[in-house]
Amino acid sequence: MALEVGKRFVSFNLKNQDGETVRLDDFAGKWLVLYVYPKDDTPGCTIQGKSFTASKKDFDDANISVVGVSEDDVDSHRSFSNKFGFTIDLLADPNHELLEAAGVGRSEYKGTMYWDRTSFVIDPEGNLRKMYLKVQPEGHEHVLLNDIKEMQAED
Repeated sequence: MALEVGKRFVSFNLKNQDGETVRLDDFAGKWLVLYVYPKDDTPGCTIQGKSFTASKKDFDDANISVVGVSEDDVDSHRSFSNKFGFTIDLLADPNHELLEAAGVGRSEYKGTMYWDRTSFVIDPEGNLRKMYLKVQPEGHEHVLLNDIKEMQAED
């Protein structure tokens, strides 16, 4: 089943880098950026994590939460997060439950399959408002912040 803009986003129940369970319903009343990235501690994924951490206050001020998701496990997320001092949650989806339910694409790079860098914007009611496919990590946080502020102004 493909996700549709305007429809309820896929419910999820995943562990973050600290082993705490995070659910879609935890973000009720807030905007949410859920960004999918291929692999912990790789160049583009590090850029994204650092960028979202550097701009966290701007997102917080706009009532927007940001979480990253990959198929890496909790221990990998903890190590990655600690190494770079991330202040955003990284959710572990080693069984691909959310990744598959959200219809995230896969691409091959040097003989290995990776989940495509994808971002989802979810509104305070839990509905999908926008999807960004095959994202370039540099500067994407600014695009998201500006687009969500425009959506907030329209609501």
